[in-house]
Amino acid sequence: MSVLRRVLLTTTFAAITAGYIAPVLAQEVPVEGPVTTTALINVDSKHEVALDPSMLTLSVDGHATPVTGIRPVHPSSAQVAILIDDGLRGSFGTQLKDLKDFITNLPTGMQVLVGYMRNGVVNVDGPYGFTTDHVAAADKVRLPISAPGISASPYFCLSEFVKHWPSNQPGPRFVMMLTNGVDPYNGSTSVLNQDSPYVQTAQEDAQRNGVAVYSIPYSDAGFRGGRGSYSGQNYLSQVAEATGAEMFNYGMGNPVSLTPFLNQFQKSITESYTISFMANAKAGKRQNLSRIKLKTNQPDVKIHAPDGVQPGTNL
Repeated sequence: MSVLRRVLLTTTFAAITAGYIAPVLAQEVPVEGPVTTTALINVDSKHEVALDPSMLTLSVDGHATPVTGIRPVHPSSAQVAILIDDGLRGSFGTQLKDLKDFITNLPTGMQVLVGYMRNGVVNVDGPYGFTTDHVAAADKVRLPISAPGISASPYFCLSEFVKHWPSNQPGPRFVMMLTNGVDPYNGSTSVLNQDSPYVQTAQEDAQRNGVAVYSIPYSDAGFRGGRGSYSGQNYLSQVAEATGAEMFNYGMGNPVSLTPFLNQFQKSITESYTISFMANAKAGKRQNLSRIKLKTNQPDVKIHAPDGVQPGTNL
């Protein structure tokens, strides 16, 4: 039996035994043709000016397409999943207070989940699902196990999580990953080997489910040195950009404090919008992603948008 097959079988078994199977918002499109589709975007404004919808230009699969609606993200509709690699170094213990404070001070009504990436899935201590009880969620933050490679791959974990998003409630979906970002199943971390099919799959799974994947790189107990840091950050940046999000903390060392990056993350959530437009769908649940490009001519405003979305997505 191949290593990959053993990993996938272990992942499936772990998901079942952990009670991971959760409701999925299956987006089945009953007919072919144009369907209303939504995407989650972020607006980065230097001067915190309001977004001007009239200055947006959108193309879907290479065709100019009007934006039919735009709505700011409201805290009470947002779902935020904080996914921590259980293989992080023990020094992550110095960051626990920052992380707990961030969760406790999230806006009232925002739903949050704290999970640990382990054995290819996301594990949660206690009831599995999102909560608006931020104190209870913060209490789930703990020291990682700090065993090298225990996550299997953070991208296996991400794929499984977004495909089985533990909520039937539609709304904007955000992930914050705390991991070194290295994909151990893609072989060498050489700069000449930065094209992982597992990273690509996780990225597309996030796009299909309308999830913006943010990240803060942090070293784990196994990989050390600059090459591993480069590889992991390269992959995390790839997934973030493809889903309309950002990777924070470009650098070779661990951050002294998570607080500045977590504040940036919260700012990104508050500066996010959902946009509506038409995209061509094929009948059935599984179909090709529509490629989108969203730009603005508004001065000092930058748009972060996913480059792929499943037609019929309803956030």
